[in-house]
Amino acid sequence: TTAEELEALITDPDEMRMQALLIRERILGPSHPDTSYYIRYRGAVYADSGNFERCIRLWKYALDMQQSNLEPLSPMTASSFLSFAELFSYVLQDRAAKGSLGTQIGFADLMGVLCKGVREVERALQVPKEPGDSAQFTKALAIILHLLYLLEKVECTAEQERLKHQTVYRLLKCAPRGKNGFTPLHMAVDKDTTNVGRYPVGRFPSLQVVKVLLDCGADPDSRDFDNNTPLHIAAQNNCPGVMNALIEAGAHMDAANAFKKTAYELLDEKLLARSAVQPFNYVSLQCLAARALDKNKIPYKGFIPEELEAFIELH
Repeated sequence: TTAEELEALITDPDEMRMQALLIRERILGPSHPDTSYYIRYRGAVYADSGNFERCIRLWKYALDMQQSNLEPLSPMTASSFLSFAELFSYVLQDRAAKGSLGTQIGFADLMGVLCKGVREVERALQVPKEPGDSAQFTKALAIILHLLYLLEKVECTAEQERLKHQTVYRLLKCAPRGKNGFTPLHMAVDKDTTNVGRYPVGRFPSLQVVKVLLDCGADPDSRDFDNNTPLHIAAQNNCPGVMNALIEAGAHMDAANAFKKTAYELLDEKLLARSAVQPFNYVSLQCLAARALDKNKIPYKGFIPEELEAFIELH
């Protein structure tokens, strides 16, 4: 560094701080937690001053560093993903309030972080799970769903739509499971998914996220550890609009959970949600016969084909 360059640094405090980040990275190395921490801190300073573009660039650099050097589901990596979700949410709200005068954010920014989130899930599933990993893994899935929620608010081309669906398909192909055996579709219809950080991001149940997951091949009849389908969870959250979307996608209306309850039976009568869902439009004579066999304890195993046994057990 020449004397002239040093003189220029002194007169440019911002550039001097960026040089300090580079020096710290050279000395401590990319695997040291302080390295990515101070890069993220500098990005937050830019965000506070309204320079979101530079903030996002620094945070992406820090996130790449964390994913390359830290173990999967590291609390620091999870914090980075959550910060991105909260920042994107703020920027989109600002744009909605101010129109063209508001802060702009592109599809590429959101999509890039969503891809990194799916990569984090893939990394986590490649290593043996520790007892304490479940909560961190559930949080990682929730943040991905929040990013998808935000991405649905951004206009995109047909090619970008295809890329989004490919990424969601990658996630579903991993068959990830969160708390209580929840699939991403279970989580998308659960109001608890809303609470992911200190600041609000997306609101769940989310019909838009549910539709994207279903379009990408999510199983509407998948079961959690209590044998609940996403339809049961949507019913517990009294969300008939989401229930109808699941039913139209092929969800079995008459499926019973481990407590022998159907989704319709879980709807709250006081909230008039039952009037918005008509189960008899979707229940077949086969369903009624299967429930009659179970209710009356009529033996059937060994007397009928195996695929019919599975159908009866569904009820």
